[in-house]
Amino acid sequence: MLSTWIRIALPLGVVVALAAPLGAWMARVLEGRRAPLRRWLQPIERGILRLAGVPQGSEMGWRRYAACLLVFQAVCVLAVYLLQRWQGELPLNPRGTPGVPPWLAFNTAFSFVTNTNWQAYSGEVAMSHFTQMVGLGVQNFVSAAAGLAVLAALTRGFVRRGSETIGCFWTDLVRGVVHVLLPLALLLSVVLVSQGVPQTFAADAQVPLLEPTVGAGGSLIDTQTVPLGPVASQVAIKQLGTNGGGFYGSNSAHPLENPTPASHLAELVAILLLPAALCLSFGRLVGQPRQGWVLLGVMLVLFVPPLLLGIGAEQQGTPVLQRLGADLAPSEQQPGGNMEGKELRFGVVDSALWAAATTAASNGSVNSMHEAFTPLGGLVPLWFMQLGEVVFGGVGSGLYGLLCFGVVAVFIAGLMVGRTPEWLGKKIGAFEMKMACLAILLPVLAVLGGTALSLLRDDVLAALGTRGPHGFSELLYAWSSAGNNNGSAFAGLSADTPFLDLGLALAMFVGRFGVMLPVLALAGALARRPHVPVTRGTLATDGWLFLVLLATVVVCVGALSFVPALVLGPIVEHLHMVGSP
Repeated sequence: MLSTWIRIALPLGVVVALAAPLGAWMARVLEGRRAPLRRWLQPIERGILRLAGVPQGSEMGWRRYAACLLVFQAVCVLAVYLLQRWQGELPLNPRGTPGVPPWLAFNTAFSFVTNTNWQAYSGEVAMSHFTQMVGLGVQNFVSAAAGLAVLAALTRGFVRRGSETIGCFWTDLVRGVVHVLLPLALLLSVVLVSQGVPQTFAADAQVPLLEPTVGAGGSLIDTQTVPLGPVASQVAIKQLGTNGGGFYGSNSAHPLENPTPASHLAELVAILLLPAALCLSFGRLVGQPRQGWVLLGVMLVLFVPPLLLGIGAEQQGTPVLQRLGADLAPSEQQPGGNMEGKELRFGVVDSALWAAATTAASNGSVNSMHEAFTPLGGLVPLWFMQLGEVVFGGVGSGLYGLLCFGVVAVFIAGLMVGRTPEWLGKKIGAFEMKMACLAILLPVLAVLGGTALSLLRDDVLAALGTRGPHGFSELLYAWSSAGNNNGSAFAGLSADTPFLDLGLALAMFVGRFGVMLPVLALAGALARRPHVPVTRGTLATDGWLFLVLLATVVVCVGALSFVPALVLGPIVEHLHMVGSP
């Protein structure tokens, strides 16, 4: 029991401890002020912007900011699509991997550009080194930086008074890549390489088997082919950028992506670190550091109880095994609990903790198969995604999603006391509420609408790994993952079909840009508003009362939107399981 609490508290404690200094550093970076490494990185930033023809100090209104964002992302989709289709003729393809089929290439391009990283393929088989690095790896950087840029724009909306501009998209994008993501990814890559994660252009290695075996044709098999490649660099940014797309098909369960306890801890911390630190960056940027701690507190309050539920459900195992007299208690001989679909070296606690972290943080990497979790254990990652990926969430995207919930929370509080809603010195009017509600509800529409349409199609039903409540959970999980830009999967659904490739790609688009565009409109509206002085009647948003209010609003919106669907899936499956003879 003590070991369980230590394994939970250690990564969360490291995240909270590192969040304060990292948040302060990123606040200085986003403001363009002097920060560590700026002396060496500033010339790179200026050189890129000069090469792109962006004047130093240029500013944009929210419409132009959004237009630049959309044009850039459209170019990225086209580039990643063409790289996949033509990879057979491109360099750094030692295995001679052919081009990716059109529908799969389309889905993958949308997936990585939207920071979803949904993978309907196995990376070491379907992608060349060139595609992994130049196509997918680059998008891991710029998609995370795009989310960081939108957060920076929204923060300026709260800070500025009577302004028609919210910053420059190109400057924010380059700063995010050059000053934040590249240095941290380089540092984590070195750590991972030191733990045995490959970083090479070689195709594969022939490894002698400890116990040779006989193949189907009677031939002796005494070696195994182990695919290699530039793994560490992609794993580092996939975790730090809350991307999640692995170099290998089995993702972070693969021993070459996650070989040691040290690499496991480093990657788990990396998943949560930037979303947590950005809360404190926001507090510093708006001049009220306590606001940042309240936002981080909301994330932790929403994270810990479902995490404990998931761990408890997996440690308890299944009633069938209990009735058969199976020993499910952890011991020196076994990890105990429900070990189906899990690595022995991780066990129940680390698997459930990773599942919670990767879905709460919009990361999507996995170190176990969520398909094999107990019904309540599988409900936890579903719930984290369906809250809108605001419990930590993606880099930038998690926090600006939570800030939209904050707008709704202060509006509700204003209605309750009969005062005009105000937050951080800005009045919240009808337009701001409409934009916040659009950002919250459009992903809900994509998830529930896509799930409903899928249930009407025979080809989708045929792609399910099973029928009944669990099959429904597979579909609901896939659309929840795509519509909230998570990217993880239940693994029982054969998602590489034309309908799902197209439909899930559209859900990714809505989940990303259906949130980004209203957030930028909200930023523009707030920037134009004058500052409202604090009075005795102003709602205090830097204490525990607002923390509870905001967490309650997030839970209530998630419950009203998804509890009926969850009842049809994991909850009914759990009732069937505990009631089965």
